[in-house]
Amino acid sequence: MDTNGSNSGNVGQQPSYNESIAAGRPWSRVIRRGQVLRITDIEGRQGVDFLCYHAAQPEERYHAPNTIKAAGTLHLTQGHVLYSDDARPMFTISADTCGPHDTIGGCCSEVSNAMLYGVTQCRGCRENFLEALAPHGLGRRDIVPNVNLFCRVPVFKDGKLADRVFVDGGSGPGDYVELTAEMDALAVISNCPQINNPCNNGTPTPIRVSIYG
Repeated sequence: MDTNGSNSGNVGQQPSYNESIAAGRPWSRVIRRGQVLRITDIEGRQGVDFLCYHAAQPEERYHAPNTIKAAGTLHLTQGHVLYSDDARPMFTISADTCGPHDTIGGCCSEVSNAMLYGVTQCRGCRENFLEALAPHGLGRRDIVPNVNLFCRVPVFKDGKLADRVFVDGGSGPGDYVELTAEMDALAVISNCPQINNPCNNGTPTPIRVSIYG
């Protein structure tokens, strides 16, 4: 489905890498400059938390304020660029069949689930990020506010947010986002395990990660 009139990206081409990420699980891999990372929502209505770091110098990483200021909007889609804290392009959203995507909600965690929803021992995306970052020598200090793909956080005219912050992202089966790497970058994904707000329709499902080039 294509709700944005965006281009078809790499449809029809064979990826050099293709993997399904189970519901609620993490993933990480270095994407080389010029390669395209496609993230596909296989069943629809599944949130995906995304972070990225300069592969050789991970102290340079995704920076939400630079990205938002350059885009002129809180909601990202095709043509927008993910910028680092050094104001350098990291990824360009080169194709998007769903968008827009959230920049302000951040990742869920066991502690935020307890704060917001009164539940305990409920794993979140921060725990997934920690698991995915560990093999790269990174940890809690390296987690910054992330992009939430296939997720929406509406901001009303008075500045207020929705009751549970996130609303249904509106993605359908097979919707995807393609990110073209502007530098060698470590991409880190949490296939969100959230069951307490509408971002995953109450039931997390698998996604597919493909790399072209």
